[in-house]
Amino acid sequence: MQWKTLDSAPSLPPLYWRAALKRKITGRTLPEHGLRCRVSIDPKRVAAYRKVCGFADSPILPATYPHILAFGLQMQLLTDKSFPFPLLGLIHLSNRIRIHRPLGGVSDLSVAVHAQNLKPHAKGATFDLITTVEDSLGLLWEAESRMLCRGVKLEGAAEDIAQSPPDQVSELTRWKAPVDIGRRYARVSGDYNPIHLSALTAKLFGFPQAIAHGLWNKAHTVAALGEHLPSANIEIDVEFRKPVRLPGEVTLLSSAAGSSGELRLKGAGDIEHMVGKWRPIA
Repeated sequence: MQWKTLDSAPSLPPLYWRAALKRKITGRTLPEHGLRCRVSIDPKRVAAYRKVCGFADSPILPATYPHILAFGLQMQLLTDKSFPFPLLGLIHLSNRIRIHRPLGGVSDLSVAVHAQNLKPHAKGATFDLITTVEDSLGLLWEAESRMLCRGVKLEGAAEDIAQSPPDQVSELTRWKAPVDIGRRYARVSGDYNPIHLSALTAKLFGFPQAIAHGLWNKAHTVAALGEHLPSANIEIDVEFRKPVRLPGEVTLLSSAAGSSGELRLKGAGDIEHMVGKWRPIA
């Protein structure tokens, strides 16, 4: 893996322009390089993120917050000329984060992103977007987001690695996903994908109404689990099933508190939006 080190986190508006212009699949190999840069934590941005995602105040960063620190780098990688798939239209299938040490007392961090593991899928091809966050002591946090690009033809058999839905779970809480949550999450995350912003812009991409960001669903779930989860040496793995249409209401079911457990996020009519589990890092 070759690394390009940037002086600062990329500016998002030009990257959105680049994403809007690229609509075609231009290849079948992932770029050989990754991107990295140093970032600093802005307490005001963290506070705004907590409010939108339902996290309580704490000296420790929300477990999902490093996604926000990495978003500009991810956008730069996924809109680079060497990246074969158009960013608009990618589908986020699953997300796993690993928290190696508590995210407390951190201010200056090094973030790196790269793509790997291109594989055939029944509907196209999947790849993993890998993000790592380091502090002065080494690896602090990492994430793996599996993305699907429809319409890519790859040699080989598609594998099905879906999680089985949890069974030993009971209702923990429920919350509303208001009609404007896609716009509010976009303001704190930088992720202005049109499918999340309004019914009008979502219809351009074949959705009858706007849908919540998958990572907002995950963040709100982690916030709701709160005290049930250890603050470090934990991996939280979720699979996104059916999108949460806005406005909507969801119910979180989970197993008892402990170092490992399972969760399920469901909507009206028992629609399964997300399933997941947490456990100590192997």
